[in-house]
Amino acid sequence: MDAITFRFLMSLAASQNLEMYLMDVVTAYLYGSLENEIYMKIPEGLKMPEDLKSKAKEICSVRLQRSLYGLKQSGRMWYNRLSEYLLSKDYVNNAICPCVFIKKSSSGFVIIAVYVDDLNMIGTQKEIDDARTHMKEEFEMKDLGKTKFCLGLQIEHFQDGIFVHQSNYTKRVLKRFYMDKATPLSTPMVNRSLDVEKDPFRPCEDNEEVLGPEVPYMSAIGGLMYLANCTRPDIAFATNLLARYSSSPTRRHWNGIKHIFRYLQGSIDLGLFYPKNSKCVLVGFADAGYLSDPHKARSQTGYVFTIGGTAVSWRSQKQTLVATSSNYAETIALHEACRECVWLRSMTQHIQESSGIVTEKEPTKIFEDNSACVTQLKEGYIKSDRTKHIPPRFFSYTQELQKNQEVDIEYIRSSDNAADLFTKALPTTVFKKHVHSIGMRRLQNL
Repeated sequence: MDAITFRFLMSLAASQNLEMYLMDVVTAYLYGSLENEIYMKIPEGLKMPEDLKSKAKEICSVRLQRSLYGLKQSGRMWYNRLSEYLLSKDYVNNAICPCVFIKKSSSGFVIIAVYVDDLNMIGTQKEIDDARTHMKEEFEMKDLGKTKFCLGLQIEHFQDGIFVHQSNYTKRVLKRFYMDKATPLSTPMVNRSLDVEKDPFRPCEDNEEVLGPEVPYMSAIGGLMYLANCTRPDIAFATNLLARYSSSPTRRHWNGIKHIFRYLQGSIDLGLFYPKNSKCVLVGFADAGYLSDPHKARSQTGYVFTIGGTAVSWRSQKQTLVATSSNYAETIALHEACRECVWLRSMTQHIQESSGIVTEKEPTKIFEDNSACVTQLKEGYIKSDRTKHIPPRFFSYTQELQKNQEVDIEYIRSSDNAADLFTKALPTTVFKKHVHSIGMRRLQNL
């Protein structure tokens, strides 16, 4: 189960007022049966058969019948064993989200979201109790009760919604890099200079010294990326920008890392809040930062999708093509957002329909702040001096989705476009406005 699916399931649990329980499978990999012949040396402590006791252990081996921890195929064998059992109990599974199993009954439903040996059960109380019972009959399980901590995420259940954050993890990261007593800052990065020579995020220059292994630059990037991908979209752009220099970081880049840490120090308890009784409607925002990387003439793609006003999917990524105009860069960003939207629609509709939740099949609105780009995508590709350099495929895919009423591209003012958060450094006031608009809240304010 990926993080996006898990966030959607939490938003679904909040909007539908469902229960969430967590179970852990004890020694999960040992349940899988091997499909291939694998032999291993005889481990210490294993009793040898009587007719082999006279022979040296070094010339003997044993054939494995079950998977063991450390085998490459152990995870796959465990998944096959679990899915075979759940499907025999009338659960429904789909390749769109293969780690989600759904069972619907006359009185309710239960969704089992699998992450290796952790099983999150979301649904109505009676069906969850039934699922817990038949899982304990087949496997040795730890019943961890209501989901409060899973995969490093802290989940708080309030009367008006579900709040997910990583306060404990953030504190550990700050302490690990000796930034737990740093002075807090209001934004994760400084405003960038329009002068390429003065840009603090420019690549390493000839007269600059590259940091040695004594500076844990890669470790810091790894810790920040986990935060940015799970519960902290507000640091996604800054982390993406600094991760580009992992091979040759300088003191400037390390100062940028410390700037993010100082921002985290002042917002440790910031997370995503999924309100109860909200409309489970998918809404997208797309934006591009033209020449975000002026040193290689690359722009930045940014998009975010919300459900009930809170982010479930987001991305901040440098474009692989050189966009020769802001219109070109925005078209590429919309193309990427539409690709993500197609999967999100399939995943959310499958889970809701299999659970018996009534949904309205309407096109997903994706907001874009470039009016020319919106007009071109609505009216169709017209060759002109302004568009002839843009490959038609970037228009065709989005236009086909609009024609099939899967997406609806609409214009929005740049000041209201939440995707700006993922493409550029913003002033403090605008930054906080967009952070609030994607459903991020402070634990102390709930």
